[in-house]
Amino acid sequence: MNQLLGQQLKRIELQEKKILGPSNRPLLESTLSPILDKIQDKIPTKLIDTLNTAFYKSFQLVFEKGSTYIEKTYDKDKIELEHDINNYALDKRINKKHINKMDRHSKQSKLINSSISVIEGSVLGLFGIGLPDIPLFLAVLVRTIYEIALSYGYSYSSSEEKAFLLLLIHAAVAKEEEQKELDKNLEALGAAIDSSLDTKVDTDLLMRETANALSQTLLTTKFLQGLPIVGVIGGAVNYSITNRVAKYAQIKYKKRYLQKKL
Repeated sequence: MNQLLGQQLKRIELQEKKILGPSNRPLLESTLSPILDKIQDKIPTKLIDTLNTAFYKSFQLVFEKGSTYIEKTYDKDKIELEHDINNYALDKRINKKHINKMDRHSKQSKLINSSISVIEGSVLGLFGIGLPDIPLFLAVLVRTIYEIALSYGYSYSSSEEKAFLLLLIHAAVAKEEEQKELDKNLEALGAAIDSSLDTKVDTDLLMRETANALSQTLLTTKFLQGLPIVGVIGGAVNYSITNRVAKYAQIKYKKRYLQKKL
């Protein structure tokens, strides 16, 4: 049992090391970044503050009122049942088949929701919509993480798990040394939750920090979506962000699951 799970954990840690490395940015994002950075310097401070607030309020909306509606877009009971079956089978007889089944659903969720984010970013961008699509973008992003979490047996309803989700998003979109530091904090938070320790996390502060981080990441594209001709860029970057967060979430939730089993 420990040997197979240990191998799985080592593989996850290698993926983790790669995603935290300097070369983890996709080619498309690397190509767009110099152009977007130049535009970003010209964006007024007032607009930055407006976007930060828009993301923060959207997080509040998604967490306080949106979860029930988000859950209507996928079969929560089915995902939980599939996990319970695979987890039980894994306890009885360890083999890759049951682990792969858990992985399969999380990968499907990543693919489907990343594709939705392209459509959302491109279509709304082509119509010249900027701020109004932020709650929709966040709903797709949060739905992706919800499904991945459920695939590995984790709920997302408690304040501790909401804090984990927020910190996960922040770490996923951060860069270099900040990302490594946030990753350490995420590891510590996950370990504390799984050990039933008192986390003492300020969820509202995390919400604001994550909102600002996402705002910074998507700042230029949301600004450009005020111009109808650049919707495709919005879709491309939305896909990049959703895909990056989903990949990071897969690693983190699977790692937590494996560490609990060992």
